[in-house]
Amino acid sequence: MTARATDAADPRSRTDGLGWVTRAVFGDERIALTVGGPPPPGHRAVARYAVVPSLARARFLLPLGAPRATAASLLAYNALRPPKVRAVRAALGTLARVGAVDLAPFPRLTVSLPEGVAADEALLAGRLGAALGEAAVHAACGVRPPDPNHKPTLQLFAPDGRALGYAKIGWNGATRALVTAEAAALRELPTVTGAPDHPAAPRLLTESATDGQAVALVEPLPPAVRGVSAGEPPRIAALLAVARRGRPPAPPRPLAGSAFLARLAAEAGRAAANVPDGARAVAAVAALTSRHGDTAVEFGHWHGDWVPWNLGVHAGRLVAWDWEHSAPDVPLGFDLAHDAFQRALVLRGEPASAAARAVDAHLDRYGAELGLGPAPRRLVTDAYLLEMWLRTWRLADAGAGWNAALHPALLDVIEKRHSG
Repeated sequence: MTARATDAADPRSRTDGLGWVTRAVFGDERIALTVGGPPPPGHRAVARYAVVPSLARARFLLPLGAPRATAASLLAYNALRPPKVRAVRAALGTLARVGAVDLAPFPRLTVSLPEGVAADEALLAGRLGAALGEAAVHAACGVRPPDPNHKPTLQLFAPDGRALGYAKIGWNGATRALVTAEAAALRELPTVTGAPDHPAAPRLLTESATDGQAVALVEPLPPAVRGVSAGEPPRIAALLAVARRGRPPAPPRPLAGSAFLARLAAEAGRAAANVPDGARAVAAVAALTSRHGDTAVEFGHWHGDWVPWNLGVHAGRLVAWDWEHSAPDVPLGFDLAHDAFQRALVLRGEPASAAARAVDAHLDRYGAELGLGPAPRRLVTDAYLLEMWLRTWRLADAGAGWNAALHPALLDVIEKRHSG
């Protein structure tokens, strides 16, 4: 095995986003990476990338050598992107179609392997292409600042520009768990996506767990998919279909004695054994039980990250992706609560306290369409907020670090609600 280069010329030695991404995507030690120069002696080039716009401000690794694939990596799903990003990608994509990007003054990253080492053995993109039965694939990769909660992703294209798949790479405890959970959810969804009103979802094409990574490759979204406006009202029929998975409504059951409450209690106990604030979560579970234990609600599945940026429309049908937080046995209404909470927190930049009030308002407005009366609506909000803090703790415990917007602010919000 050839030792991996560790000098400054190898971008994997960098501490920025480019270094983080290249370490994840080109982790095999037999791979050599060179910027602006030829492969080392004894190596042959197997892929080339444009580092856009520069090494210091890298945002994208753009595959070179196949103009249609280069253009597709810029233009695919462009309608889902913010207007400014869309305009830049559209301009570059037009140039790529005629091969002009190869002539642009972007730094060139060359990927090479020793003679005799096959690309489908050492390169992640090569292995994924082989799993798809494709002789040649070109991989595009976004570059973002290092973050223990983010997953490097690869978009795979055929030389003729056909989109082949979208791969997520779990590289630490937190992201491996998310990638594995999404793969599990996508394996089950084909049995229920035919149910009336259930959103379509990309199929899982293949998954692997090697060299400390969990990788899930899903099929591309339909090329003509369009995003859902953040101003649209919630799609109640779709939320119910996700919760019930094509089955009739389940009879409401009290919160006390439910598998959901038992899980919350167990997770809060584990948090208390690991972090000082975990004791506050244990107390919050007790308060939730005292206040809502006798309240009956319907339990079912949830998408887990039901927000406008994970939804689209194709051929008149809703499409949902990013199922990595999907789970069963939660109170009906969790996805509606999450939609309101994240719109406030992410889109409007509001603090956790205001986001919690937005959940109350959303459930008061739309909860009756889910069959939720006043008491179940209050249960859903209180239980959802505790679920979100426990998710925040799970990610932190797995190495992702604390989400400063939610910890400890969310515990403060929960305690204030229970004391009110």
